[in-house]
Amino acid sequence: MYKVYYIMHSSFLVELDDRYLLFDYFDKSVVADTVQFHGCLPELDPDKYLYVFASHSHKDHWWLENLRLADSRDNIKFILSKDIRLGRNYLIRNGFDLSIKDKIQFVTSMKKYQVDDMTIETLRSTDAGVAFVISVKGMNIYHAGDLNWWNAEGRGELYGEVYGREYKRALKSILNKHFDIGFVPLDSRMGEDGYFLGLDYFIKNIDCDNIFPMHMWGDYKWIERFKSRPDIANLRERVVDIDRENMIFEIED
Repeated sequence: MYKVYYIMHSSFLVELDDRYLLFDYFDKSVVADTVQFHGCLPELDPDKYLYVFASHSHKDHWWLENLRLADSRDNIKFILSKDIRLGRNYLIRNGFDLSIKDKIQFVTSMKKYQVDDMTIETLRSTDAGVAFVISVKGMNIYHAGDLNWWNAEGRGELYGEVYGREYKRALKSILNKHFDIGFVPLDSRMGEDGYFLGLDYFIKNIDCDNIFPMHMWGDYKWIERFKSRPDIANLRERVVDIDRENMIFEIED
């Protein structure tokens, strides 16, 4: 059994028997699109290793203060998209010892990395940074970051077509891979005709046991709206229901 904590927005914590994987945690005081976030980290076992992932530098996916998690534990590493700038002077100006850089693995898209016993592959985002494909302890985990089929209302049909082609191209390398967990955007800002496109393609083409919608800006009703679509009737049980921040899910291996 393992646990998945939905913290807020696109931030999740996966707890395995010997470690935590924290994704895209950010300052909960961030206000965007009139949304106030309130999610927070649960109390963490100090004996478990903590791996902190950040898919890109947008303020709803990354928070510089995450680096201070290393103040209270040595068993921590950061896997950060290279667009997150942490230059020497910037770190010093913000009160960090430069030794923190020894705990950081910067990543770029379309590469494979070995971090301890984890294999981490990165996909190219359709927005900024990377998406993560992680193999650890016999499990495969996908976190999309801002890799999505963006199709904002009012931008025209061509806009959605271009992003659709790029989205499908980005996922091509994982079409034959099985995932235990997938964290995939379901963004209501895309409107009735576009909110579902990325998740719809993912669920129909990627073998994933548990799909957690994310990047919802606190608007959870779109999950049920997506699950009620007739064309995914035989797949809807894969989509996890989320209706508030700070939810905990226990999942059998």
